[in-house]
Amino acid sequence: MQVLDREPKDLVGGDVNIFYLTNMDLGLPKLPLPALKDTLDMYLRCMKHLLTEEQFNKTQNTVKQFGAPGGVGELLQSKLEERREKKANWVYDYWLNDMYLNNRLALPVNSSPVMVFPQQHFRAPIDSSRRALPMDYARGQLAGTPLCMEQYYRLFTSYRLPGPERDTLVAQESSVMPEPEHIIVACKNQFFVLDVVINFRRLNERDLLTQLEKIVKMADNEEERLPPIGLLTSDGRTEWAESRSVLMRESTNRDSLDMIERCLCLVCLDDASGSELSDTTRAMLMLHGGGVAKNGGNRWYDKPMQFVVGSDGCCGVVCEHSPFEGIVLVQCTEYLLKYMIGSPSKLVRAASVSELPAPRRLRWKCTPEIHKLLASSADKLQRCHGRAVSTYESASIRRFQEGRVDNIRSATPEALAFLKAMTDGKLSTSAITGMGIDNHLLGLREIAHELKMEKPEIFKDEAYLISNQFILSTSQVPTTVEMFCCYGPVVPNGYGACYNPQSDHIIFCVSSFRESPQTCSAEFVKCLVQGLLDMRDLCKKYMSSSNPTEQGKGQTLEMHTQTETNWQNKTQQRPADLSKHQQILPQVLVKTPDQTKVEAQTQTST
Repeated sequence: MQVLDREPKDLVGGDVNIFYLTNMDLGLPKLPLPALKDTLDMYLRCMKHLLTEEQFNKTQNTVKQFGAPGGVGELLQSKLEERREKKANWVYDYWLNDMYLNNRLALPVNSSPVMVFPQQHFRAPIDSSRRALPMDYARGQLAGTPLCMEQYYRLFTSYRLPGPERDTLVAQESSVMPEPEHIIVACKNQFFVLDVVINFRRLNERDLLTQLEKIVKMADNEEERLPPIGLLTSDGRTEWAESRSVLMRESTNRDSLDMIERCLCLVCLDDASGSELSDTTRAMLMLHGGGVAKNGGNRWYDKPMQFVVGSDGCCGVVCEHSPFEGIVLVQCTEYLLKYMIGSPSKLVRAASVSELPAPRRLRWKCTPEIHKLLASSADKLQRCHGRAVSTYESASIRRFQEGRVDNIRSATPEALAFLKAMTDGKLSTSAITGMGIDNHLLGLREIAHELKMEKPEIFKDEAYLISNQFILSTSQVPTTVEMFCCYGPVVPNGYGACYNPQSDHIIFCVSSFRESPQTCSAEFVKCLVQGLLDMRDLCKKYMSSSNPTEQGKGQTLEMHTQTETNWQNKTQQRPADLSKHQQILPQVLVKTPDQTKVEAQTQTST
C-alpha cells in the first residue's frame, strides 16, 4: 500500500502557503496498549449478559486459560508491546484491513455512509483552495485535546482499489506522476473528465459552470451513450476486482480507469428521481442511487468523495469510509455548505471568461463478457435494493497518532439494568483514551496470525463470534448545519442507527433490510421514541423532586408521524397511548418508500 507523504512541507499555491504537519510536529502521543488483564476482565464483563450461563462458563474458562501466567496471551501481549515501539500506531494496519479492506461486501449501503443535504431549489438546470488545516480539538468528553489531522489529507488523494481477497487503500502521492488536476463528472451513467486547472490556472466558478453545462449536453447525446460501467463498482469487492481485471485487458479501459482512480473527486449530476423528496427518500437515494432504474449507475464507489447534485434538488455526499471517519466528512461538507450559503452571489449563471477546451468523455470497450458482468451487478444492486445484542458505538481515538476509532461496547450490564430499572458512562471515556478492548483483542488475534500460530481458542469461542456480530451499529455524527448522516446495517439481521445532534434537536436515521424477518425500522423507531419519552419523564421527575416549585412546568411539544402504508406488511402503527402524553419530547417525521429493499426512517427530536 502506498503511504501518504507524512513529512512536513511548505508549499506555495498562489498566494496561500500550504503546510503539511506530521503527528510528531503536533505532539500527539502514541496509542496506548492496555494491560492484558484489564482487557480480558472487561471482555468478560461485556459478554456475561449476552450469553447463556453455559456459554459464559465456557468462555470464562477459555479466557482464564488464555490469560494464564506464561500462557499464549502473555506471549502475544509482549509481541504487541514490541510492535508498539516500532509503529506510530500499533493497531492501524490491523484495524484498516479488518474493518474495511478485507470486507468483501458491496460498498453501497453496507459500508459507504452518506451525508444528506437540505433539498436545494435551483433557479436553472445547473445552478448548482487548499490551505493549511487549523488544528482540530476534541469536544464533549476530554474537550480541548488536540486531534490527529492526517485523515483530512486523504479526502481528495486516496482510492480504494479492489482486490480478490483484500482491497488496497492507495494514496495518490508520487514523485513521478503530477498531482491530479481534474475531477470526474458522472451524468446519465456516463463519465467525463473536467480539468479544474488549465494552463496553470485554476478554473473559477463561472468557468466550472460552463464546463458542467457542456457535460450535460454531451450526456444527452444518446448516440454517444456507453454502458453504465459504474454499476460494476456497486458489486461485491471480489466480483468487482474480477470485473476490473477484465476491463484492464483493453487499453481504452485502462486509460479511463486511470483517469477515474487519479481524480480529485466525483461530481454526480443525477436525474430527478420522480419521488416525493422526504428526508427518508433523499437518504436512500444517497445510499444507493435509487437502484438501476434511477441513478444507481451514476456513481464510482471506490472514490472517497462523491458530491451528488440532483436536478430535483436531492443533494449530498457519498463517502468511501476506509480513508477517514465520519467527523472528517462532516467538517468538509459543513465548510462546503457554509461557503455556498455565505457566497450566493458567486453561484450564479455566467458566461465563460475564456474559451475552454471541451470536457472529455471517458470511453469503454465492452466485450460480451463485460456486458454479462454488468447485468449481474445490476441484478445484485436491485436485490440489495426486546433483547440485549452486541452493539457497536464508535469512539474516536484521534487523540493519538494515526488514530481512527475503537468500540465503546455500549451494551453493558449497566445499560441493560437501565432499561429494566431506569446508568453508565465510564466505557466511552475508556475507549476514546485508547483503552477500549476491541482494538486490543484484534491486535492479539492478528499478531498470532503473523506468528503463524494456531488461532487461540479465545478467538474460536462462540462468545467472540457473538461479540462481533453487531446487530446494532450506531454512531454519533454532530453537525452545525442542517444536514444529516446515515448508513445501512452491518449485518443482515441488524440495524444502522446514526444519530445527528444539532443545536436544538437530534436527527435519528434508522435502517434495516426488508428481507430480514427479525428487523423492522418502524418498530425500532417506536421503541426509540418511547425510550426518549421515558428518559424525559425520569429527568422531569428528578427535577420536580429537587425543585417542587418547577413541578408541572415545561414546554408543550407535538409529535407528528407520517408512515406510508405500502411497506410489505411491515408498517407499524403508532401506539394509541402516546397521544395521552401532554408534553411530547420528540418531533418525528417517518417516510418509507416501497421502491427499495432497505427500510429507512428519519426521526427528529427537539
